[in-house]
Formats: sequence, structure tokens, C-alpha cells
Amino acid sequence: MGVSRLACAFTGHRPKKFPWRYNEADERCVRLKAVLAEQIRLLVEQGFTDFLSGMAEGTDLCAAREVLTLREAHPALKLHCILPHRGQEEKWGDAAREEYRSVLGAADSIVCVSREYHKNCMLERNRFLVDHASLLLAVYNGEPRGGTAATVRAARKAGRRIVLIDPLCGGVSVEGGGCGGEV
Repeated sequence: MGVSRLACAFTGHRPKKFPWRYNEADERCVRLKAVLAEQIRLLVEQGFTDFLSGMAEGTDLCAAREVLTLREAHPALKLHCILPHRGQEEKWGDAAREEYRSVLGAADSIVCVSREYHKNCMLERNRFLVDHASLLLAVYNGEPRGGTAATVRAARKAGRRIVLIDPLCGGVSVEGGGCGGEV
């Protein structure tokens, strides 16, 4: 799998980083999901067909689920699940594990970066995402540390176009590609 001009990778925070945590009924969570869905829909309208999800709880799974929903109307869409290691979901709650396995079951491809957990496997997964997509769609709160921050920095360094969604206000900004505002 090389870099595709029309491939988008997702990155973003896990539920514990959001003020609403796991409460998906919170109006801020509902708004964020709507903004994320709209940005993915806009990418599809621009011709993006391949979407890569690192399959972490939160943003990754939400974005993957949206791609699967859009695929019903756009059968050319492909969801590629990029796992940091086998069994990453083992310590999650029942509902999250069920959603994870459901998304994997509907994916067009699954890449396991490592067979087992090791200290750099998440970083390797994030690098894979950046290396194989031309655009990074990130739900990012601006914190300088963490996996999402590292993935955004890697995408900047690689010269990728980046669509940033602020998880608190739902604002969207675009870096690279000569485009301002929405995607």
C-alpha cells in the first residue's frame, strides 16, 4: 500500500480526552460527530475513496463507522483498518469491543503493524497512517503531547494536507493544499 492521492487517514483523541468522556449523548459529542461526518462527506465529494483508521476508541472508530455508513451510498469507498497490534481492544469495555469487532468485520482490509504490543507499536501505526495517505483528518485539541499530536506533527513534516477539527467548538481549519476553511 503506497501513498494514494485520494486516501485520507484519521487521527484523534480517545474518549477520556474529551470533557464528555464516554457520554455520546452529550450535545458537544453529538456536534463533534456531525462535524466529523460532514468533513468525511466533503472528502468523498472531492473524490477520496480510501480511508485509513487506526481503530482506537473515540475518533478513529467514529470516523470508521461514518465511512461504512457512506459506503452504502458510495460502494467505491474502502475502509482500511490499521491496527497497532493484535488484541488492542482486549481491555476495552464490552460496547467498545463490540463496535470495534463490528467495524473490523465490515472493513475492506486490515493491516496489523505488529503481532504483539510493544512500546512503539502505536507510533508505528501512526507513521503507517501518515505514510499511506495524502490527507490527515484530525480531531485535535492542540495539546503538544500524545499520539494525536505526534501524528499531526508527522503529517506536517511529510507535507500532507491536514484538516483539523477542534473537538470543543467544532471549528475546522485546513493546513496545506492551498485551501482555507472547509475541506
